[in-house]
Amino acid sequence: MERLKGKVAIVTGASGGIGRTAAKLFAAEGAKVVVAARREAELETLVAEIVRDGGTAVALAGDVQSEAFAKALVALAVSRFGRLDIAYNNAGILGEMGPSTEVSEAGWSATLATNLTSAFLGAKHQIPEMIKHGGGSIIFTSTFVGYSFAFPGTAAYAASKSGLIGLTQALAAEYGPQGVRVNAILPGAVDTDMYRGMNDTAESQTFVTGLHALKRVAKPEEIARSALYLASDDSSFVTGTASLIDGGASITRT
Repeated sequence: MERLKGKVAIVTGASGGIGRTAAKLFAAEGAKVVVAARREAELETLVAEIVRDGGTAVALAGDVQSEAFAKALVALAVSRFGRLDIAYNNAGILGEMGPSTEVSEAGWSATLATNLTSAFLGAKHQIPEMIKHGGGSIIFTSTFVGYSFAFPGTAAYAASKSGLIGLTQALAAEYGPQGVRVNAILPGAVDTDMYRGMNDTAESQTFVTGLHALKRVAKPEEIARSALYLASDDSSFVTGTASLIDGGASITRT
């Protein structure tokens, strides 16, 4: 069943990890997909894979911190596919890590710009286009870090990702009457390059695995399927939520 048949979607952070997997899944479910990230070569490879598998996609490389890029993504969706129904604003970074008293102002600002401000800029231009066609679905990738618990040395990351939850609620309340649903996904640990970069030892990976009730980390496909649910009409009465997809990390004390 093509759960997104006839829909047009933007996916940011699509050159790897959750975003790449979600873009392929959305396309397999019938959506025409605009994929975005900084790495052009990886995007072109992704588009080729989607087309090879019978889907439809187009890529645009750029920096999600740029409002002009946010506008360009919407314009591309409209010019190529005629509308915009779904936006998975997934791009994000770990940012500058370490003791909070030693985090630079530049590092703090860059993390918030990439993880939070970019999501606002994306939604700012996605929502008006969705309203033209009766509404749509916006999804943000937040995290359990800074929500159900946090780790030392993650202040900028936790603050930026937590801010997405407030943004989700505000946008959902403001644009719900016009048919726009807005939700945030809060993954636990996911086996991506970002995860392996933060946990580059067997000891660290064992520790993080143990934080979850399922005693494993997620595969990107598992998070992408949750995004698919929020993108599809299956979640037609779901908006303003901070949805934990965390393998039970938030309730585990063993």
